[in-house]
Amino acid sequence: MIYVRPKKSLGQHFLHDKQIAERIVQSVVADTKLLLEIGAGTGVLTEFLLEKDVDFKAVEIDRESVAFLRKTFPYIKNKIIEGDFLKLNVHDIFDKPFSIIGNLPYNISSQIFFKILDEKNHIPEVVCMIQKEVAERIAEKPGSKTYGILSVLIQAFYDVEYLFTVHENAFTPPPKVKSAVIRLTRNSVQHLDCNETLFKRTVKATFNQRRKTIKNSLKLITGDKLIPENRFLSLRPERLSVSDFVELTNFVESLL
Repeated sequence: MIYVRPKKSLGQHFLHDKQIAERIVQSVVADTKLLLEIGAGTGVLTEFLLEKDVDFKAVEIDRESVAFLRKTFPYIKNKIIEGDFLKLNVHDIFDKPFSIIGNLPYNISSQIFFKILDEKNHIPEVVCMIQKEVAERIAEKPGSKTYGILSVLIQAFYDVEYLFTVHENAFTPPPKVKSAVIRLTRNSVQHLDCNETLFKRTVKATFNQRRKTIKNSLKLITGDKLIPENRFLSLRPERLSVSDFVELTNFVESLL
């Protein structure tokens, strides 16, 4: 039974299907030793995490949920952190690389992924449930209309697996959309072969005007400078792979 009032302002939809919760926890690789749960809510994942041979901590922004978790799991109350993951210094939580698990609030999932990317060399794995549409976008390959900014930025540093879909009725209250569980596994890329700050800027500039050709979108970066011919300029951004964007970024940098 759920004793915490779901708060719309926090985008809370509490998972109550324990079979789904167990399946999510089992999706974490077996040799994971350090694990951070984001948005512990009412502890449906926490319950199964306690059965794993793993040192884990849970971060939760909702004070009511924190009180419930500490009362329900008194023996790990010191591992439950009250706070906003987006504002936390993850190095204060673990001083070694750690994996992430969680049912992410849909309204801030993109911001969470951007923070994970900032800490990519400390986060080898992420198993999370998010809105199905966002999960599909992250896992999508070039050429699709759903392929976008998150697809490129995440796939640059992580291998993405779409694991399974979760029905609305698995939550209280039921969301208006389906959900999905994905797994991100850090790939071997330590640094892109380009200016990574400009890479992000180029990806965002082109996808923010995805109906335009890349040549027109790049004017947001290059201004009035003459853009010489390049094989990508007549394309739209959804046609470009991560390696294509790396090449495009180096081309853009040569113009600046």
